[in-house]
Amino acid sequence: MKHESPTDASKRSTLNIRIKPDERGLIDEAARALGMSRTDFILDAARRKAEDTLLDRTIIKVSPQAYADFVALLDASPQPNEALFRLMNAPKPWEPR
Repeated sequence: MKHESPTDASKRSTLNIRIKPDERGLIDEAARALGMSRTDFILDAARRKAEDTLLDRTIIKVSPQAYADFVALLDASPQPNEALFRLMNAPKPWEPR
């Protein structure tokens, strides 16, 4: 997480929103649980959603052959190997030990 200098904080602009009291309470409770201010919590959540939204709209163009090769890799069964064996036989966190 980036720390702001006093000059960085002064470069902020204001964003006003209307919010229902129960929504504000929920946000405040979640922010407290993370040790964040309401502003930082809301900015973090909004920034993440904005990034996800823009990334979801990213288009990757490939040739038809490259796409067919990619789909074939996804459809192929994994080949047995030691790492896969260890992973599949590792203790599950939700199972009692």
